[in-house]
Amino acid sequence: MEKRKTVRVISMMFILLMVIRTIEIVFVKTDQTWVGENILHKICCILLIWIALDLLQSHWSDLGFSKKGIFPGLKYGLALGISTFFLSYATEFIVLLMMGKHPSLRFYITNFSLAQTHTTGTSLAAVLVCMIGNIVNVFAEEGLFRGLFCKIGRQSYSQKTANIIQALLFGIWHITNIINPVLDGSVNIAMAVFMGTGYILLSGILAYEWGMCAALSGTLWIGASEHLFNNFISNSLHTVTEAGADELMIMRITLSNILSLLFVLIVSRKNSP
Repeated sequence: MEKRKTVRVISMMFILLMVIRTIEIVFVKTDQTWVGENILHKICCILLIWIALDLLQSHWSDLGFSKKGIFPGLKYGLALGISTFFLSYATEFIVLLMMGKHPSLRFYITNFSLAQTHTTGTSLAAVLVCMIGNIVNVFAEEGLFRGLFCKIGRQSYSQKTANIIQALLFGIWHITNIINPVLDGSVNIAMAVFMGTGYILLSGILAYEWGMCAALSGTLWIGASEHLFNNFISNSLHTVTEAGADELMIMRITLSNILSLLFVLIVSRKNSP
C-alpha cells in the first residue's frame, strides 16, 4: 500500500471514530450513568475493526490477539502494571507525608478523569461493570491502535514509524476528555491546553511502550494486560487525605507511565542484537 493511501485510510478511520467518541462524550455521557464508561464508541470501534479485517481477509489473531503467547503476555503485562504502580503509589504517599498530610488507600469505583470524577460505588455490581467496561475498552483500543493501525502502517512505513504514528493518534484520542470540563466552565482555555498536552504525552508514552511490547512479543497481550490493570487500578484504588481524594493522581500516573516505558526500553536494549 502506497504511503498516501496508508495515511488516508488511517486518517479516515480515526476521524470517524473521533466524531463518534466526541458525540458520546458530549451528548450521551455514558460515563456519568451506572455504566461509568463511555463504552458505545468502543463498541463501534470493535465493529469497524471487524469490518476492516473482513475487507483485508484477516483475523483478530493477525492483529496480535492470538492464542499463542497469551499467558506469558498476561503475566508480563501484570508484572509491569503492578510494579510501576506500586512504586508510584509509594512515592505519592511519601510526598503527601512530607506535605504534612495523612494519606490512606480507599477502594471504590469511579470513572477515570483528570478533571471530572464520578463515583459509582463499591458494590459487586459496580466492580463487575467497571471490569467489563475496561475489557471492552482495552479490546477496542489495543485492537485499533497497536493492532490495525500498526498493521496498516507497516505496509508503507517501518515498525518504529508505524508505532510513533499510532502513539500520536492514541494521545490525540484522549484530548476529548477535556471537552466537557471546558463546556461547563470548570476548566479555562489555558488549563485545557495544558491538560490536553498532558493527555497526549501520558497516553502517547504508554501507547509507544505497548507498541514496543507488541513488536517484541509478536502479540498484543502484554500491552492489553497492562492497559487493563492500569485502567482498573485508576478506577478503583484511590489515595485519600483530609483535603480529598487523588490530589497527586497526575504525579502518580506520570511516574508509573515513565517507569513502565523505561523498563520496556531496558528490556528492548538487552534483546537487541
